[in-house]
Amino acid sequence: MTDVVKWIQDRVQGDLLPWADQQSAAHRFGLSYRQVEQIALENGLLPARYQRNRNMISLEEQLRLFHSRAVVIGCGGLGGYIIEELARLGVGHIVAVDYDVFEEHNLNRQLLATPDFLGLNKVAAAARRVDRLNPSVDLIPVCEAFGADNGRQILSGADVAIDGLDSITVRLELAEACRAENIPLVYGSIAGWYGYVGSQFPGERTLEKIFADDTGGKGLETKLGNPSFTPAVIASLEVAEACKILLDRGTPARRRCLSVDLLDMEFVEIDC
Repeated sequence: MTDVVKWIQDRVQGDLLPWADQQSAAHRFGLSYRQVEQIALENGLLPARYQRNRNMISLEEQLRLFHSRAVVIGCGGLGGYIIEELARLGVGHIVAVDYDVFEEHNLNRQLLATPDFLGLNKVAAAARRVDRLNPSVDLIPVCEAFGADNGRQILSGADVAIDGLDSITVRLELAEACRAENIPLVYGSIAGWYGYVGSQFPGERTLEKIFADDTGGKGLETKLGNPSFTPAVIASLEVAEACKILLDRGTPARRRCLSVDLLDMEFVEIDC
């Protein structure tokens, strides 16, 4: 790899590796874009796409994100934005889990939904999107319904799980699988103008407390609907939580839940 490193070092601008040179290195040395990105980061060079990260995320932390594995359960309204932001952030391994296909009613809010993709599996669309926007990210599509029978297998090896579900029952199964696998979980939900977000670490039972009186099934979104902006807001908050967990920085929303009311622009913290 010495020749690759020297070739890259001769072409960097300061300590930034432009995308064009990342492409050239991959083609010249028969490497994947991901391999070139790893070589750059491990040798103190930052792919130029991440230069706006650097004032808040160090190069060492960018490498940590590169090696991280996030599992996103649900690739619809929340999940599409979550996957997009994780890939742009530089999280190196994203497991996208969803058995569903795009339908016309998804077009108003789901980032990955387009008229051309109607009838296409959501995880297939996620893989295409990530390959186009950041080919250095390894997206693993899992076209299955997440549940108690396969949850632990899907989550195996994850550094964080992120909830993009619309089912309370499955969300609780996800929480149980995360607890069994000792994986922190970032959860979120949306309905109309409203949403909530928080984090649950192994050993905690925040979600069980939130839904103690709930009978399960679908959430309020079946009654209140969902516009284009609510999933974007809640998904972004979930990605911020996941980033803090992966980098072990800041204060995650543990044992508490952030309730978001976009109609009256109120953000209320609830102890759980």
